[in-house]
Amino acid sequence: MIHLQSINKLLLKVFLLSFSVTCTTASVMAQTADVSSFLKDKMQKLGIPGMQVAIVQRGKIILNQSFGIANLQETLTVTSKSIFPINSCTKVFTGVAIMQLVEEDKIDLSAPISHYLDSLPESWKPITIRQLLTHISGLPDIMSVLDPFSGGFGSLGNEATAWAKITAKPMDFTTGTQFSYNQTNYLLLGKIIEKLRGQPFTQVFKERQFQVVSMPNTVFGDSRDVIPHIVPSYRFTRNIDGNTLQEPKLTNTYVEFVPALRTGSGLNSTAEDLANWIIALQQGKLIKTKSTLNTMWTAGTFNNGSPTIWALGWGVNKFRTHHKAVGMSGGGRSAFLIYPDDDLAIIVLTNLAGSYPESFIDEIAGYYNPEIPASDPVAQLRAQIPKAGFEHTAKVYKELKKKDPNFKPDESDLNNWGYQIMRGGQIKNALEIFKLTVSINPESWNAYDSYGEALLKAKKKEEAISMYRKSIELNPENKGGKKILAELLQ
Repeated sequence: MIHLQSINKLLLKVFLLSFSVTCTTASVMAQTADVSSFLKDKMQKLGIPGMQVAIVQRGKIILNQSFGIANLQETLTVTSKSIFPINSCTKVFTGVAIMQLVEEDKIDLSAPISHYLDSLPESWKPITIRQLLTHISGLPDIMSVLDPFSGGFGSLGNEATAWAKITAKPMDFTTGTQFSYNQTNYLLLGKIIEKLRGQPFTQVFKERQFQVVSMPNTVFGDSRDVIPHIVPSYRFTRNIDGNTLQEPKLTNTYVEFVPALRTGSGLNSTAEDLANWIIALQQGKLIKTKSTLNTMWTAGTFNNGSPTIWALGWGVNKFRTHHKAVGMSGGGRSAFLIYPDDDLAIIVLTNLAGSYPESFIDEIAGYYNPEIPASDPVAQLRAQIPKAGFEHTAKVYKELKKKDPNFKPDESDLNNWGYQIMRGGQIKNALEIFKLTVSINPESWNAYDSYGEALLKAKKKEEAISMYRKSIELNPENKGGKKILAELLQ
């Protein structure tokens, strides 16, 4: 027999549970609304036509939203099935493909590439797999011999001719002494994957990653390929046919990723597909052990033992004490970050080259954990400097340093921010960021090199010469800096 008192207790429990679920739902809805408002504001400020965003928390997709226009010519809106070029984000898939081979004992990360490939130039043979993955090989970049406008073979005609031309070039620097982002590295990784698997790498990726995860909207291709639901990309241009425009004009982009280079920049996908890939990766469906995953997410090292800025195939990394983040960006239009310690991941795909979504992903993460952006010095500078004015960059830095003596912005993040600003045409503002980078990192040859490049764009020749001289003094192997300095001194 059920007593009235028991019924009342049961009803009270149901009410409290319902109230809790209602409050939780309301909280999630408010959080989603805040994130959506933030993203719409970013789109308006940056001029982004269309965007897809997915957020993964505790192994589940908690947000999957589409915003704006996918195709300006046809006024087609972005949907969850719209496919975006992800450009260099492709490199993380190559990193996973290599680590799968590592787990099968088919590759040793410390082994020279000559163990896996024949007919290499002598200077290339000692380079290790790890050095390819982390861009410290010193190899000449194959992009230097391709068509500068499309990225295709152009007048060279085919891969064999391009290969002959690049293998005849000297090394850019001694292997393991410098970082240089380089597509030749990933071309070689693709060749190694194909040799060890006995299949084209496109098929390897499909069978061992896309099909495992179920990624129906992830496909290789470029501007020459007809891909259903593909989103065209745009960019703001200030120079057309040799003429400088009064205001930047939105233009179409055209890219070619020749087949051999598609391990570095050939994929197109959706935010939802990438979110599912990240879930599968962290759940051991793509890489078996946490140890292998941690190896892939650990920074490489230079010959002197200091860490590089890249992990193994993963180039947007925040190796901070708290709230570590690993991820990748592509084409200045797509990016994602995984926060392993916070069980959070954020994917942002846009159709505007130059929008650099990696620059505001930490801010999005802040809606789920405010400590994440607070833990990143560069994120703090990004938030405060534009408000104070870029002319007060040094002052903002000093105030933050005064509050926290351990405040030290990452050189690579600062440098990347400076380049983003410079590519946006704001040379004066970029100069302030590069100047700050040099002041914080007075022993960095690359900081002086970047500052010199910005000064040159600002037509400050004498100051640029001074920066390039300092860069070469710190790094006599800075061939690019030497070439520019020689031209400036003519």
